[in-house]
Amino acid sequence: MELQRDSGPLDQLIGNLLLIGVIASGTIAAIGGALYLVEYAFTPTDYHVFHGEPAALKSVGGIVSAALSMNSQGIIQLGLLLLIATPVARVVLSIVAFALQRDLLYVGITLIVLAVLAFSLLSGGV
Repeated sequence: MELQRDSGPLDQLIGNLLLIGVIASGTIAAIGGALYLVEYAFTPTDYHVFHGEPAALKSVGGIVSAALSMNSQGIIQLGLLLLIATPVARVVLSIVAFALQRDLLYVGITLIVLAVLAFSLLSGGV
């Protein structure tokens, strides 16, 4: 006996969310990368001193602000932020889909997955 899962419009929406999220994040990061290359292509590199990310690019607000001001590093970071947000949005949408199907077991499991994702993102890799 084979169980078949209903592949309804919510499943299609989740698939489209993943596709659009990955394409958009890749496009944004590529645009930022191209701008970065245009800006710094002929700048000599000093490998003796390590320069980390600027403080402004370590928060979501700073990344969005830098991207809106057409800062190439901010645009790259925005693309990466969108890439990270895509599977999180998929998990949230899955919770809604399971709730609409009244599948409380999967709602609970997916809420646990969301909690683990949130903890790992908000803990800063500690």
